[in-house]
Amino acid sequence: ISLTLVLLLLAGVVDFGIAFFSFIALRDAAQEGALYGSMEPDDVAGMTERIISASNMLSDFQASGRLDINIAIDRPCEGGSVAVTLVYDYPITMPFLAPVIGTDTIPIRANVTDTILTPACP
Repeated sequence: ISLTLVLLLLAGVVDFGIAFFSFIALRDAAQEGALYGSMEPDDVAGMTERIISASNMLSDFQASGRLDINIAIDRPCEGGSVAVTLVYDYPITMPFLAPVIGTDTIPIRANVTDTILTPACP
């Protein structure tokens, strides 16, 4: 009986570790997209490509259809801001947890805001 409990706890720790690793990948990818956007604020497609290419995990997340990318640009010139928000619906793999919390996914969110450096405002 105690082995079952220990294995369930171990599965939870592993699941939490993978979710945290996913958050770190999301945060780094959002930072890459915001950094690109601070230099090229008019190139939203380039920002999205930079986000997806930041990690192999992000291309897998996008292929699964669980990744939402939101890019908001406030005044696309020097001194403005670019905000990148990534939301990934992390699938829970720990047994018996989904019925307890009422869902089989947990949203993991990463937000990054950078200041636009170029071009100069007219």
